[in-house]
Amino acid sequence: MLDIALNEAFDLLSEFNHTGEGSICSQAIMLIADGAVDTYDTIFAKYNWPDRKVRIFTYLIGREAAFADNLKWMACANKGFFTQISTLADVQENVMAYLHVLSRPKVIDQEHDVVWTEAYVDSTLPQAQKLADDQGLVLMTTVAMPVFSKQNETRSKGVLLGVVGTDVPVKELLKAIPKYKLGIHGYAFAITNNGYILTHPELRPLYEEGKKRRKPNYSSVDLSEVEWEDRDDVLRNAMVNRKTGKFSMEVKKTVDKGKRVLVMTNDYYYTDIKGTPFSLGVVLSRGHGKYFFRGNVTVEEGLHDLEHPDVSLADEWTYCNTDLHPEHRHLTQLKAIKKYLTGKEPLLQCDKELIQEVLFDAVVSAPLEAYWTSLALNKSENSDKDVEIAFLGTRTGLTRVNLFVGPEQLTYKDFLTSDDRESIYNADHFPLWYRRAAEQIPGSFVYSIPFSTGSVNRSTVVTASTAIQLLDDRKSPVVAAVGIQMKLEFFQRKFSIASRQCASLDGKCSRTCDDDVLNCYLIDNNGFILVSEDYRQTGNFFGEIEGAVMNKLLTMGSFKRITLYDYQAMCRTNKESSDSAHSLLDPYHALFAAVKWIMTELILFLVEFNLCSWWNSGHSVKAQRLKQTLEPCDTEYPAFVSERTIKETTGTINCDDCTKSFVIQQIPSSNLFMVVVDNVCSCSNVAPITMAPIEIRYNESLKCERLKSQKIRRRPESCHGFHPEENARECGGAFGISSRPITMLLSLLMVYISR
Repeated sequence: MLDIALNEAFDLLSEFNHTGEGSICSQAIMLIADGAVDTYDTIFAKYNWPDRKVRIFTYLIGREAAFADNLKWMACANKGFFTQISTLADVQENVMAYLHVLSRPKVIDQEHDVVWTEAYVDSTLPQAQKLADDQGLVLMTTVAMPVFSKQNETRSKGVLLGVVGTDVPVKELLKAIPKYKLGIHGYAFAITNNGYILTHPELRPLYEEGKKRRKPNYSSVDLSEVEWEDRDDVLRNAMVNRKTGKFSMEVKKTVDKGKRVLVMTNDYYYTDIKGTPFSLGVVLSRGHGKYFFRGNVTVEEGLHDLEHPDVSLADEWTYCNTDLHPEHRHLTQLKAIKKYLTGKEPLLQCDKELIQEVLFDAVVSAPLEAYWTSLALNKSENSDKDVEIAFLGTRTGLTRVNLFVGPEQLTYKDFLTSDDRESIYNADHFPLWYRRAAEQIPGSFVYSIPFSTGSVNRSTVVTASTAIQLLDDRKSPVVAAVGIQMKLEFFQRKFSIASRQCASLDGKCSRTCDDDVLNCYLIDNNGFILVSEDYRQTGNFFGEIEGAVMNKLLTMGSFKRITLYDYQAMCRTNKESSDSAHSLLDPYHALFAAVKWIMTELILFLVEFNLCSWWNSGHSVKAQRLKQTLEPCDTEYPAFVSERTIKETTGTINCDDCTKSFVIQQIPSSNLFMVVVDNVCSCSNVAPITMAPIEIRYNESLKCERLKSQKIRRRPESCHGFHPEENARECGGAFGISSRPITMLLSLLMVYISR
């Protein structure tokens, strides 16, 4: 059988070489056996000699050495290594010997090739803790190089002494690309020579099930799985091939936990990173990423307004590099800026352009503090404290926050804190309320409700924000966004009052939302309910409540469905759970099983199967129970966007035995729509429209084709497969084979001496 296995192994390697894929550098066959009755030199002569490009590593399992000579000959004749595995200790000590053999050519060439690893999640070092999440996990990469002996007498042996390296947080590599220069929706990303993501805002290496866990394949997420709109892999292949260029495409970016979508056109600029296997990409969204607004103020003015307690800066942005010197690592970015501008820390390295823009934003936005204070003092404006927070964010990461109630009285306390990362500036993106406001028509407000997560109901407040532009021209930069957060009850009262006002002479309406035959809703441009007569429907998707009406709106073009894909999803699957392995490992279970068998046999003899069937029924059920687990999968799910050009629409729906009518009207200067539905006709025969993801199931033939059609990978630039000065006679096994005779000789000698 061993000759068949060797033939098959050489054929597989030969077929793989003809595909042109892989590194085509070092190749090896590892043979694990308890012996070999032949040397199989005819097979090696056919496939591997005289070049010997495939190394053979042989491992003899067991203490007997009867067939060791054949296995050692195969290794030595093919530039490999022979090892005998006699005990468990040998596994750790001897199995990794192949590394020293494969490294011989590199060591002889004395090439200190630098290696960068794929991204991986790890606990951070103390100096990198600020980059981590609440469990101390952060994406890392390791840079390493070999350390070898340079002595001439060991040159042919290629003695590898070890490896030296260091771990680098991936976010540190992106500090050279300031976030403020990328615009509102811009971002930077990097991939490896295999097309796998090193860092990307859409990379999700962890999933949550009780606590955060690593996904099984998080380190091999391909760029095409997050930039999936590039169906032909134009961007991916150009970056893998280390090209420099530009690429543009329309993209659908999800926000707000994947429930909303922004459709935009992005420009991708890419190039290689010298000295690494990585390629860097920078994304600029058209209309936001190419334009800047600059202003000048004095340092004194800027510092005065920057020191107000309502001002904060983006913690994850680099205004000043506080990592270069240990004495600066305790400084916040705001404190570092102050020390830099006052000259107290001359060694600080800061971004002068960004700091100048921050000072300008602080001065220009300072009058807001007085305005907000006057509103707080004017009790008639906000007597019930329904408006809780007013906030401002600028393109330089500066945030101003004014609380109209005490921190302990806030309805939603996570807003604008690190517990709600979507609402603050971070290394990857601007706040959600800023990004959504920038995509609205200038001068209009974006209203939204935070989505509930798990058992926490966050749909108790409404956030409203609008973008600030210098001109109405879309090419002008969005310099800031301003907004408020209010209680949902207050917002609902305002809507109820407005819905009762009509254009008639007396101001009264013939029909209002108070009528029993009408259902009134206030939905946003993504179809989520902000106001409903049934409070429990708040925050739900409109199609889940009024499936017939939503389906009609899609047919009429008032809303459109956008299909999205998630290639990093985790799906629940049912797996059979058996206790057989546990019983084998646990001696108490084994003892209980033996006693149970004896008792069953005894009962079987006494009651003729009656009790036996009952005894084993519970055991059979236990063996067949199903266990739910989370596994990686691909999913498809919808998102919905309103059509801006439609201001008011009426429609009717023919159901089984009745007709349902409705009216939808856009609320001016907002992203909201009022929908009034006749509830006399239920249209129960029309199924609701949900946003639940659907797992993409691949048939077996498609799975096979996907495995065969490998994407483009780039080979390492250097290859050290073989070297003519390599000492192939160092192929192992001498001590393992000769140790038994030596031990026997020593034993006989000791017996002779004792006599």
